[in-house]
Amino acid sequence: MSADTAGAQYVAEFLDGPLEGEFEHRVLVGGKPESRVGMFAAVDGLESVFWYDAVEQREVNGQLRVRFRFDADDSDPVESDDEND
Repeated sequence: MSADTAGAQYVAEFLDGPLEGEFEHRVLVGGKPESRVGMFAAVDGLESVFWYDAVEQREVNGQLRVRFRFDADDSDPVESDDEND
């Protein structure tokens, strides 16, 4: 990875929701991190869309990190199957 490519990326950290605790390398758009991202994930075998909003950004060891919070209202519903507990 060249220095130009490394500088054009950031790390997205998902704080809550279905992707809680996950990290992803993402590309800067127009030199900036996105303020909102849509993520696709399979939940109980169904493809779902989850929306996350940026809430904080900071630099860690020279790398930009952006924290995202789950937007449940705009995302596909996440239902747990309590019958299997």
